[in-house]
Formats: sequence, C-alpha cells, structure tokens
Amino acid sequence: MPPRTTIRKEEWERRLREVQVTKDDLNRLIMDYLVIEGYKSAAEEFSDEANVPPPVDFESIESRMVIREALQRGDIEEAISRMNDLNPEILDTNPALYFHLQQQKLIEHIRHGRITEALKFAQDELAPRGEESPEFLAELERTMALLAFDSSSSAPPAISELLSPAQRMKTAGEVNAAILESLSQGKEVKLVQLLKLLCWSEGMLAERADFPKIDLQEGLVATGRKEATSTEDSSMRE
Repeated sequence: MPPRTTIRKEEWERRLREVQVTKDDLNRLIMDYLVIEGYKSAAEEFSDEANVPPPVDFESIESRMVIREALQRGDIEEAISRMNDLNPEILDTNPALYFHLQQQKLIEHIRHGRITEALKFAQDELAPRGEESPEFLAELERTMALLAFDSSSSAPPAISELLSPAQRMKTAGEVNAAILESLSQGKEVKLVQLLKLLCWSEGMLAERADFPKIDLQEGLVATGRKEATSTEDSSMRE
C-alpha cells in the first residue's frame, strides 16, 4: 500500500488560488439558483444588472411558483389544472408523478375528514393504478392505513408522516422537477450538485492523503495528521 501524502494548508490554498473561476461562471450559478428556486423578481433584477440571460422564460418561473403554492396548501385540483395549462404532456408522460398527485389528493380528503369521498376516490382513481404497479399499490395501502387511526399521533411514523407539511413539500418538489425537465432545465440547483461533488471528491482523496477540508461554516480548516500532531505537541509543551 503506497504511503499517504500530506498536503499542508499553505500548499492547498495556493492550489485553490490557481483555479480560475470567472465572474460569468459565478453569475450563471446565481441565475441558476434563482430560476430553479423560483425567485422571479430577483432573477429579473439580476439578469438586468449582471447582463445574464435567463435559461427559461420568466413567466414560467411564476407559473411554477403558483403551482407549488397550490400544492403546499393542499389544493391539488388547482395545481393539476395549472400544470395542464402550462404543458399537458408533463402528466401524460409521467404516470408516477400523476399517481403521486392523486395520492396527495386522497391524503387531503383524509386530512379534512372526508372519509366517504376518500373511499370513493381511492376505489375509482387509485385502485386501478395500484393493480398496474406494485409500487403504486404499496403507496395506496400506506395511505389508506391512515383511516385505521383516530389521529396522526397514534399512527406509526411511516403512516403519520403522510399528513405532515413535508409530504406536501415532497410532492411539490417532484412537480417542480418535472416542470423544469419539460423546459430542458436542470432539476437540481447546480450549487447543490457542486457541493455533492465536493463531498465525493474529498472522500476519495481522504483515502490516500491528509489535506485541509472545506468546512462550509468555518471556511478552510487544516486537518492533516502532521499538522494536528504538531498542534497537540505545542499544547502539551505549554
């Protein structure tokens, strides 16, 4: 096994400074974040000030945000209607997404105590889809299990979480990603992708070398074995 390499902080920072990142690159990252997260006004202002063309039409950003807000307040019919107005092919070509929207509608019926409507809706709309897919059937059974408990607090976490705000946000996120994909736009913020790549790269390098790692809260922190040992020795002498 080859010996481990130690990269000292000064050398690591020198190498980082040699990496050329242009202002245009940074501006495109900012615009990507504003567009995907739905900050229409901020994206318009930034586009004018930084002279960065938007990757999508600004009106599509507003449409996505209206749809997301409808889902977050539980208005599934409004969200589906607006999605079809924006691009009917999104739901036509994505059966899993359509099922999850219908599942969310069933959850909203149960949340508001509309048990008769929930049972009829499940039988008419979701049961046929459950017969087509084991995954859909499992999700339908999990959702219907909500009816077996008097309150969400008495249900197991895997069941009660369906009534949490996080479930609405999960559905909204799935819809947002599908709309972005239909616009040939990335589904995930590029900054997030870069952070994932950073974590993966650090993990690979850590197998062969000691080097300063990036702490997103504190900045660059030296963690090499030799430097750590030197610091401990100095503390002991003091």
